[in-house]
Amino acid sequence: MEVKEKREFLDEMRKVSLMMLKTRPTAVSLPNAIRIVMNKLSRKAEETDQVEELRRTVVEASDRFIRDSIKAIKRISEIGAKRIKPGSTILTHCHSTAAVSIMIAAHKKFIRNGQKGIKVVTTETRPRKQGLITARMLANNNIPVTLIVDGAVRFFMPDADVVLIGADAIAANGAVVNKIGTSLVALAAHEARVRVYVAAESYKFSPETILGELIEIEERRPDEIVSEDFLRENPLIKVRNPAFDVTPPEYIDLIITEKGVFSPQAAPLILKDELGWSIGETHKYLI
Repeated sequence: MEVKEKREFLDEMRKVSLMMLKTRPTAVSLPNAIRIVMNKLSRKAEETDQVEELRRTVVEASDRFIRDSIKAIKRISEIGAKRIKPGSTILTHCHSTAAVSIMIAAHKKFIRNGQKGIKVVTTETRPRKQGLITARMLANNNIPVTLIVDGAVRFFMPDADVVLIGADAIAANGAVVNKIGTSLVALAAHEARVRVYVAAESYKFSPETILGELIEIEERRPDEIVSEDFLRENPLIKVRNPAFDVTPPEYIDLIITEKGVFSPQAAPLILKDELGWSIGETHKYLI
């Protein structure tokens, strides 16, 4: 859609932003990316009425967010690799670019230094089996991988030296929202006295939770779990498919970000001091 007036352009950007926000209610990286872009746009709109300048601001802010995201992953891999010991067995769940980057960086460093590399146990991660992506990426980097069903986590937990997972969102109290099953992995680790590390870019922190808002847990279609034929043949069976769950902060030892390593209790500091989000401003540029 071609627009020529400043007000029309801003209105369309807000409409598109709100529409995109509804597509992924749990993963906070999308709303944070939108918030950053709309923040830049709002400030630029105070300086100019030229639509082309405003459009250029949106493109540049979006490109910068992508570049910063790539840099964040590299920095997380460097910081996180220092927390892994040679010869460690790491247990992971689902697929996280940040978590995988740490494992690859640590393994390469150990091999390069003539030390023993890591081994990884990864769940297949039902129902979409994202764990297979993790297994392939690690195997392609010559890291020994054992693929297990999700229900076998407690069986294999005593063999693990550390659990390393990603995050779709992190609340102000340090609770971590991640792929369904993560909380059970963390609970099994807690029981076995295995440390749990979370690798996540700083934009995974949710500013709305400062105000006490709960992170919405997305539920997906039941046919990800069973077939349409099964549903038709068994109308009295209700199938639920939550895509994420919440792991309480007491089951998490460290959160590894590009800003550094923090305890879950330090989440409010990251939101306020590192990211500059304060109470009352989280929705400012989306209204």
